[in-house]
Amino acid sequence: MTDSTPQPGVPDLGGRTALVTGAAGGIGRACVLRLAAAGAKVRAVDRDAEGLAALVERATGDDLPGTVEALTLDLTDLDAAEHAGAGTDILVNNAGLQLVRPIEDFPPQVFSTVLRVMLEAPFRLMRGALPHMYGQGWGRIVNISSVHGLRASPYKSAYVAAKHGLEGLSKTAALEGAAHGVTSNCVCPGYVRTPLVERQIADQAAAHGIAPERVVGEILLADSAVKRLVEPEEVAEMAAYLCSPQASFVTGASLTMDGGWTAH
Repeated sequence: MTDSTPQPGVPDLGGRTALVTGAAGGIGRACVLRLAAAGAKVRAVDRDAEGLAALVERATGDDLPGTVEALTLDLTDLDAAEHAGAGTDILVNNAGLQLVRPIEDFPPQVFSTVLRVMLEAPFRLMRGALPHMYGQGWGRIVNISSVHGLRASPYKSAYVAAKHGLEGLSKTAALEGAAHGVTSNCVCPGYVRTPLVERQIADQAAAHGIAPERVVGEILLADSAVKRLVEPEEVAEMAAYLCSPQASFVTGASLTMDGGWTAH
């Protein structure tokens, strides 16, 4: 059992409906539990039905003030993604995938899929959610970007392109939504302790020609002043903050959680 009491500064989200993509693990899972702890009714979206079932079981066992509803969905189905966004008060675009390859060896189909899931799907989810947000004069869009939305790294052409695009989409939504009480922001963490990061260690080792055990220290954290991975719960707290009254003037922003990476 965990303490699900919302922290000071985080709003009571009772009566609000949130949608979180990539919800079955990592950052998405942490965001679902955090928003439900603040009282929101959370639609947890992922293509991993088993992971979603485990998440719902966890949320039920924690007796959270809010609720968690599983929605199994492949975000490459863009029409379904837009439909899922309807009626959403809080939209957390988190789903992502990664492949580490030089550009000349990068499979074009994978490049297209990465942009579809990480840029086109957020656009379609926003398109589905904004009419409801505009109608009620309140909405929160939280885009889980990355330090790679602000900086590039070699061998990650699709991921970097998608995150840079998400940054631009988020800023455009902020400008359009301001008159309607809707904010749109990016959260830009460094490397987070998630399965996505763990799975790329072997690829990074091969791409850089080093042993896998050297990847975290020499590659992933090379530009970070704080020599540790970010925890998913830390990212979820930033997402929750962006839904608070104290953050109502924060829009069009890219909030870094990168251990000093972009301070260079």
